[in-house]
Amino acid sequence: MREILFDTETTGVFPDHLEEKLRDRVVEIGCVEVINLERTGREFHAYLNPDRDVPEEVVRVHGLRLEFLRNHKRFPEIAEEFLDFVGDAPLVAHNASFDQGFINAELRRCQRPLLGNERFIDTLALARKRFPGASCSLDALARRFQLDRYGFDLASRKGAGGHGALIDSRILAEVYLHLKGGREQRLAFDAGDAVTESAAVLRPVEFVQRTPRAVPLPPLTTPEEEAAHAAFIAKLGEHALWRKVS
Repeated sequence: MREILFDTETTGVFPDHLEEKLRDRVVEIGCVEVINLERTGREFHAYLNPDRDVPEEVVRVHGLRLEFLRNHKRFPEIAEEFLDFVGDAPLVAHNASFDQGFINAELRRCQRPLLGNERFIDTLALARKRFPGASCSLDALARRFQLDRYGFDLASRKGAGGHGALIDSRILAEVYLHLKGGREQRLAFDAGDAVTESAAVLRPVEFVQRTPRAVPLPPLTTPEEEAAHAAFIAKLGEHALWRKVS
């Protein structure tokens, strides 16, 4: 099963503001391809020129300033490549409605078909269902699943530039794997074909009846141990369950 784990970085939180000049834009897209919950190594990544300012409070989150972004392509220039990469696969994001809103706003501006609700899987909703009452941010889930053991530098995500879209998509792919049942779930996918192939060659099991030994094996207990055991049983009384089954 092919799925795309993705994340966006933006200039703010209002992609559909009533005033066009105040509408927030996507400044970075990161996508990671997974098949049967395992990363394949195929990725899509783009920085985008938003054609508007990037507020300083947002820069403190992702570290992307307009001075850097204005040297990159605009969304319409990468739209075809982005859509070709995601294809018809399900799109998995953390707080998916946020990313869906921004991607669809960008697609609408360049008169491209929008991505429907049925395409999206929200890992935030999955996490809240599994860990009710607990913090379910991507940072919290990464720590909960100890992703630093798998080579992720979680400490580097704090501060400007730490929350890159591609970095977060890679972390999200591992979080999603754990939310779906962990690496054992992936192994179940891998074993599926082998089970299907072996089923065709299975044969009924033939049981061989074993005859009793001609000479029973000698007991391994010592006389002292047998005496101690008999003394213990005597203390249980005449109605002890041991006397009925021994």
